[in-house]
Amino acid sequence: MFNSNNKTSKVSTVQRIIALPIRHLQQAIGSLGDLWRTPLASVMTILVLGISLTLPTTLHLFVKNASQITQQWHSASEITLFLKLSVSEKSAKNLLHRLELYPEIAKVTYISAEQALAEFKQLSSFGQALNYIDKNPLPATILVTPTKRASQVDVAKKLLAKLEKQREVEQGKLDVEWLTRLEAMAQFIQDIVLSIAFLLCLSVVLIIGNTIRLAILNQKDAIAIMKLVGATDQFIQRPFLYTGMWYGVFGGLFAVVAEIILAKYLTRAMNHLTELYGSSFVLHGLSFSEALLLILFAVVLGLLGSYISVRQHIRLIEPTTD
Repeated sequence: MFNSNNKTSKVSTVQRIIALPIRHLQQAIGSLGDLWRTPLASVMTILVLGISLTLPTTLHLFVKNASQITQQWHSASEITLFLKLSVSEKSAKNLLHRLELYPEIAKVTYISAEQALAEFKQLSSFGQALNYIDKNPLPATILVTPTKRASQVDVAKKLLAKLEKQREVEQGKLDVEWLTRLEAMAQFIQDIVLSIAFLLCLSVVLIIGNTIRLAILNQKDAIAIMKLVGATDQFIQRPFLYTGMWYGVFGGLFAVVAEIILAKYLTRAMNHLTELYGSSFVLHGLSFSEALLLILFAVVLGLLGSYISVRQHIRLIEPTTD
């Protein structure tokens, strides 16, 4: 008798475990059917969600492409090293070879004192007066171009301090102010994008929460009857949670498709503009991983909005005994 009861309990436990995913699948498909039965309202909600997600995604693409453009401006962090007047040509070349071994340096260019004087004569209005000078007053210089990682303001400052310690160097110069402004501008744009994205994501949560709230109110009597026959709040909440998930899935898919179309349109417009300046620019859209993350993020927002709504409203519905 004991063994039969034990076997029966084991079988019932296995059946419950097997039935759980089946029940979830049924409720997920059922919630999808609820969306299909109200196509106009569902499509309007999905479009609103998709557009709300498209806006911050577009701003993200602008920031991503702008960062790629600024990476081409790393020459702005070029360091100019003025050598001592007493440094010979041989010592300057030795310093040049040593600097080429630095991991923070991508390129070094040597300008001799004679080259510097010739350029100064050509560019300035003192060319004739300089012919009367017996000794070249200009020092030899080395132009140092840091790597992309070393082009950041803090790292570039440290590199400048290290280079100025070389015995052949009299003084070093770095346009730190320009770099600081550039990084501050890029950080400001990123902060704006994050703020707008936060507000739009909050609106997505509120829209889904309000949509689920209306769905709960429309089924208020059915929910009360389900509770009367013994259904738990968790069981009743599940279809609404899946509804929020489907809103997130379709809204995320709409945002991805809209972003692909928008990126192609902007690429054509950008190519037409850059051709007028004799250059080319490729606008990079969403990568496959970014598209998946966008859809996953939309699903999370959908679940969050529906969870907040069902936790607040379903527990307030109780069956009446009248």
